[in-house]
Amino acid sequence: MNEAPVILDLDASVGALPDAQAIALGEWQEAIRFGCSLRRLRAFAHAIEARLPARHGSVFLGSGDFHHLSWPLIARHAGREPFDVVVFDNHPDNMRFPFGVHCGSWVWRVARLPSVANVHVVGITSADVSALHAWENHLLPLARGRLQYWTLGVDTRWARRIGLGRAVHAFDSVEELLERFIAGQRRSTRKVYLSIDKDVLDPAVARTNWDQGRLLDTDLFAGIDALRGRIIGSDVTGEVSAYRYATWWKRRLSALDAQPDVDAAHLSSWQAQQHALNLRLLKRIREAGTAA
Repeated sequence: MNEAPVILDLDASVGALPDAQAIALGEWQEAIRFGCSLRRLRAFAHAIEARLPARHGSVFLGSGDFHHLSWPLIARHAGREPFDVVVFDNHPDNMRFPFGVHCGSWVWRVARLPSVANVHVVGITSADVSALHAWENHLLPLARGRLQYWTLGVDTRWARRIGLGRAVHAFDSVEELLERFIAGQRRSTRKVYLSIDKDVLDPAVARTNWDQGRLLDTDLFAGIDALRGRIIGSDVTGEVSAYRYATWWKRRLSALDAQPDVDAAHLSSWQAQQHALNLRLLKRIREAGTAA
C-alpha cells in the first residue's frame, strides 16, 4: 500500500494529499450521493475504471454519503484468494434499502461477494443495531458467519435471543472492544481490505455530517496496526461537506435518518481538522500495508 493515493473528487471535501491523483467527478454528485440505483452505480464504476491507475494506494471518497462506493472498489479484488473486509464505522451499513444501494446498505452487498470471507464492522454505537431497528438489518450474513458487528454501548441482547450472539459483539468500553478485535486480527493470516468512515470517531477528533462514535484517532490507529502486512486495499470516507439534494427522495430519506446539518460557520475549520487527520491516516495505512 505504498502506491500513491487516489481522491475520487465528488464533493470537493478532500484536501491535497502527497502524490495523490485527484479524479474530478463533481458531475456525479447528485446522482450518486447518499444512494442510487444499481444501474447507476454500475455506470459510475465503469466510468472510473478507466481512470483509476492499475496500482494505487488508499482511495479517498469524500463524505460518508459516498461510502457505498466501497462496494465496487472491493469488488475489483474479486478472483483473489478469500480475504476479509474490515470496516471502521459508527453504523452497520447493512440495512435494508429497496431502491438500489445507499451509504447504509452496501455492506450486505459486499458480504455476498464470493471472494470475501468475512466482514467486520467495528465501532458501532448507532441505534441501527438496537432491538428497535433489528428488523431493518440483513440478518442472513450474520447468521451465516459472513458478517460480524463490533458494538459499543448498544443493547444488542436481541441478537443472542435469536442465535446471533457469535456475530454481534457488545462492549461497554472502547478498550474492551479493541482488545478483543486486535487479538483476533493478530491470529489471522487472511489478507484484508480496509474501509474507514471517520464517523466512527469522537467529534472532538474530527467532525462529520453523520452522528458519530466514540473512538479516538489513537484507537483507530491501533486497529489499523493489527492488520499490519495484510492490507491489499483501502478507502477512507467521512469528510465533512454540505449539500442540498435536488432529488426529493434523497432529501426525505436523509431527513428520516436524522442527518445533521453542517454549520457553515465552522465548515472550513472542520475540514482543516479532517485534512490533518487524513495525513496521519495515510501515513499509518502505508506503514501497516503491503503491496497488492
